[in-house]
Amino acid sequence: MVMAAGGNAAGAPVIVVHSLAHAVAALGAAAHAGREILIASAPDAGIYAGPGWFRELVKTAREAAPTAEATALLDCGDDAGAAQGAIRAGVEGVVFTGRTDVAARLADIAGQRGVTLVTTRPEPALDLATLFFADADTLRRRCADVLASLFRFC
Repeated sequence: MVMAAGGNAAGAPVIVVHSLAHAVAALGAAAHAGREILIASAPDAGIYAGPGWFRELVKTAREAAPTAEATALLDCGDDAGAAQGAIRAGVEGVVFTGRTDVAARLADIAGQRGVTLVTTRPEPALDLATLFFADADTLRRRCADVLASLFRFC
């Protein structure tokens, strides 16, 4: 499946996570607020951190916040090999910003495996990069503040 124009069909707020602590805080805040979110990796994380890292980060964060409703996207930039590796690894959503013809082939492969392929990186409501070393309470509060401040469609 290819989604364009930000790739966030549900309109859920996008929170960019850089660590397990970030993902746990984002999902915990989403669960507490009763809001669906989209957690996204840092740009190009699929290239340098790999799909196994992200898949396990999402799995572990979901175990810590089991009532959270969230989808997850691993950004593979324009690297078709990284995107294909993420699809093979079972990452639920992949951002691929490379050539359109390559995206179409990847979308076919992704669709066969139940993986969402997004061709445009979604705009974040919050990027936790500046809070990389923040404690868990600070991270949760920041995520909760952003989720509370965003207009919610009913």
